[in-house]
Formats: sequence, C-alpha cells, structure tokens
Amino acid sequence: MDILYESCAGIDVHQSNIVVCVLHGSLTTTRPKREEARFDTTSAGLEQCRQFLLTFQVQAVGMESTGVYWKPVWHALCHDFELILANPAHMKAIPGQKTDKKDAFWIAKLTRIGLLPKSFVPDETIQELRDLTRQRKFYVESRSKEVNRIHKILQSGGIKLTTYIEDIMGKSGRNLLELLCEGEVMDAKTVSKAVYTSLKRKVPQLLQALDGYFSNHFRFLLREALDIYDVFDQKIKKLEDRIDSYLEQFQRELEILDSIPGIDEGTAAVFISEVGVDMTQFPTAGHLASWAGLCPGNNESAGKKRSTKIRHGNSYLKRCLCQSVFAVRRQKGKPIAQKFHQIQSRRGSQKATIAIAHTLLKLAYHLLATNQTYHDYHKTQKRLLETS
Repeated sequence: MDILYESCAGIDVHQSNIVVCVLHGSLTTTRPKREEARFDTTSAGLEQCRQFLLTFQVQAVGMESTGVYWKPVWHALCHDFELILANPAHMKAIPGQKTDKKDAFWIAKLTRIGLLPKSFVPDETIQELRDLTRQRKFYVESRSKEVNRIHKILQSGGIKLTTYIEDIMGKSGRNLLELLCEGEVMDAKTVSKAVYTSLKRKVPQLLQALDGYFSNHFRFLLREALDIYDVFDQKIKKLEDRIDSYLEQFQRELEILDSIPGIDEGTAAVFISEVGVDMTQFPTAGHLASWAGLCPGNNESAGKKRSTKIRHGNSYLKRCLCQSVFAVRRQKGKPIAQKFHQIQSRRGSQKATIAIAHTLLKLAYHLLATNQTYHDYHKTQKRLLETS
C-alpha cells in the first residue's frame, strides 16, 4: 500500500468527547509514531484538539459521520486540515478490537494509506439550505397529519364533507369548517355564501353532508386541529421565504433544473440543497446516481447475478425525484413519459419509477455540468446528429 501522508490523524467522535490518534513518520516507514489524546467536544476542547493536531503538522484528518456529533468537530477543523468524513458502514474495525483508542487508530491507519472512503460534504451555504428544506419537509408532513386528523374528526361526528370537497383545507372547505366550529345553523343561504365556484351547485348535497351529530366535543377537537394546522402553515411559509432568500444566488441553476420535465421549483430547491451546484464533486453522473441510491445493486458471484435492490442513498432527494416521475409520466407524447410506460409494461410501475428518477438525476447532472437548459440540450443533440 502507498502511504499518502507523512502525518495524519483519526478521530473517534462521541457526544461528549473525541479520541484522537495521530500517526506521523516518513512516507517509507511502515511503523509510524503514534500519539493519542482525548478532548471534550466543547469549543474550548475542540480548540485544544486543533492545537494538538497543528503541533504534529497533521495533513489529513479522518472521522466517522456519527449522527450530527461530527459537525462541531468539522466546523472547528475545516479551515486548517484536509478533512475526510466516512460512512461508519464502510470502515468496520477488526472484530475483537473495539475500543475508542483502537477505533481512532484504525481510522488513522486507513487515512494514511488512502483507504478511507470520503463522503460528500457541501459548503456551509448549501448545508444551511439543506437544513431549511429538510425542516420544511418535516413541517409539511406534520401538517398533512393534522389534515388526516381533521378528516377523522369529521367522520366520527357524522360529517361527510370529504365526499363532495376534494381539498377540505381549501377556501370553501375551510369556511365550512369554521361554521362547524362556531355551531352555526346550516341552511342553504349560509352554505351558499361560504362556498365558491362549482361547489355552489352542490349546496343541497353539502347540506346533507353537514347534517351529522357534531357535538361540542367534536367542535373542540376540530378547533384544536385547525389551530395546529394554522401554526404549521405559518411555519412553512416562513421557511419558504427563508429558502427563497438562499436561492437568489442560484437563479441560473434553478432555471436549468426547472426546465426538466416533471421538476418544479420545489424539487429544484431540494436538489440544490442536497447535491449543491458544483457537479465536479462527483466524477460522473453514475457516481451521483449511486450516492443518491438510484442505481441498481451490483451483486454477482460465480457468474450469477443476485439481488439488484437499490441502496438507501439520499432519501430526501430520492423521494422528490420519484414525485417528479409521478408528474412527468402524465405528460403524453414526452420522451420521458414514453420511456416510463415502456419500462412499466415490462418491469412494473415501481421499477419504472426508479428508472425514470435515475434518468432525471443523470439529466440534471449533465445540464448543470454544461450550464444548459433542457431545451438547449436537445437543440445541441439535434445539431450534432444533423452534422454527423
């Protein structure tokens, strides 16, 4: 094995402390000197760790991505050292050799010979944007749970509004829910004033749907659920304003991603927050697809192919791209939609969804790498075919 660093370190990260092992010596020696120390994860402790590493002129530092505990360590050391963040599953220690000091020593040895697989860590701006988009996802899911709870309360009280109103939290539906909370007497005139557009033609059916045994108990539960829904709605809007302020510096990238069929601005924001805009971080589109967990598994032994199940990868990006597939497959006549239906007829809907999500991801990679929109890309391809 070639030795890459004269001085390197491995860090075993924990919540309250870190264990550091430094290996230093010439590139030709196979028995480097070993220095070990333990530091607290407070700001003062991490500063002591930084000074300790500088003392031995450390060139590279390897560490595990343990929960979120690695983030303060990364922030304290990123300006002075080459940092390598590795997935713990990719660097299992030798069985029977499991202590904090031995873990740090193992990480340092792998770092020294270049066998520590490096994880993708975006710059600080992208990390902050990623925190915001992920927080928005959690709020949206929580808001959806409250909508389901409202449906349950209505059904329990004999109210059948959801039979006639698809979006119960729309303007018309919300007006009727407020009337229910206030205990108003429901008549044709009151209901007609509360609803809009085509629902005005359904006033007789809505009156029947509102005729239930909706007691004060159900009114109280409905009011509580609506208040919680409103809180999440306000939080989501506040987050979206913050996200928009971050995205102002990525207008060209948003334009490129938004030009791809099925990808809207929300999905483009998630893509930028999870992958960033510098495609040189990934050598090829295949590397990006593998990182995202959208590549088929490669498991072959004795000439026999085993499971091709995909990896977990980046679940946030994968989910958004699969939602984009649900949108693009309805666009009749589009090449991507045609490809989806071709694969669906042979392999089924689930495999077709993953295959098209893979296609969208690779397309986004190439467009961002070449700074072209989807339409410009097709024009270039057509021109090349005509001249060849």
